[in-house]
Amino acid sequence: MTGVQRAARPGVRVGRVSFVWRPWVLLVALLLAAGTFLVFCASIAVGDFPLPLPQVVATILGRGEPVDEFVIMDLRMPRALVGLIVGVALGVSGAITQSIARNPLASPDVLGITSGASAAAVFLVTATGGAAAAIVSTVGLSAAALTGGLGTGLLVYFLAWRRGIDGFRLILIGISVSAVMEALTTWLLVKADIRDVARAQAWLVGSLEERSWSEVWIALWCTIALLAVVGYASFHLKPMHFGDDVAAGLGVRFSLVRAVLLLCAVLLAGVAVSAAGPVPFVALVAPQVALRLSRFPTPPLVASGLVGALLLLGSDLVARTALPVTLPVGVVTAAIGGPFLVYLLVRANLRRRL
Repeated sequence: MTGVQRAARPGVRVGRVSFVWRPWVLLVALLLAAGTFLVFCASIAVGDFPLPLPQVVATILGRGEPVDEFVIMDLRMPRALVGLIVGVALGVSGAITQSIARNPLASPDVLGITSGASAAAVFLVTATGGAAAAIVSTVGLSAAALTGGLGTGLLVYFLAWRRGIDGFRLILIGISVSAVMEALTTWLLVKADIRDVARAQAWLVGSLEERSWSEVWIALWCTIALLAVVGYASFHLKPMHFGDDVAAGLGVRFSLVRAVLLLCAVLLAGVAVSAAGPVPFVALVAPQVALRLSRFPTPPLVASGLVGALLLLGSDLVARTALPVTLPVGVVTAAIGGPFLVYLLVRANLRRRL
């Protein structure tokens, strides 16, 4: 069998859209979706009033008792849905940034997007003194975090632009901007009133506590709109993996596609931070896990989003049940992502030596 024959795969064409049929990738995506749904239901079932999983599924399908509907739909469903949406948003955002930068370390955490969103939210909470509560209730942490993440992402992009985007330069500038934003956040916390600091610190850890349906709907519609744009633009992403010259030869306007996808990645990370705070390492870990599970040369978007949701919901479940005290979900994801980051660094160093 020749290399061309091995590379040839059956294709599917729907109208003007065609794609390659990959059964293994589809199987992995279906298994991840099933696992995510199972963990999603388990997250709803756990609490002071525990519920069996069949009862949770029946209630979600509209066949539950009134008491179960109140506990599930009013008290627990918003938290689980925010975890699901934020996990998908972070996973897809990380997959986009890693694919464009061609570097497994490129993620919203490393590029400073989450740090910029955090700095904007902390400024809203702390820098306005006694008027903070009124402003927060009017403007909202969500809008502040989204604006901060977008502004930081645009700053990193323009600073990294030198007749194109180089992945290594993008990461270096992102790390520098992230350090500046973290220093600004620390300065705001030092100068602020102790009550505002406590409120900001609780948000900075990353948590799914006390989420409401209004936060669910805002995050859901923003994420759906952004994923629709990503889905359309992603058809032009694969030729870019062969280099800008090859992409240009195939008729891809790579500068425009790259800018649109990076903007969507920044906005997805901003939506995630605005809904749950800066949950660390999900956007870094999820695409790499999806890449290894699907045996794909680049992080697959759908699998990355599902792994992100599974990771975030599973971490929240662990934080609530497997530890002596209840912890914010960001603590668990940091405990998982820290060693994984070390693994990526060691692996990259070994490859460089070889």
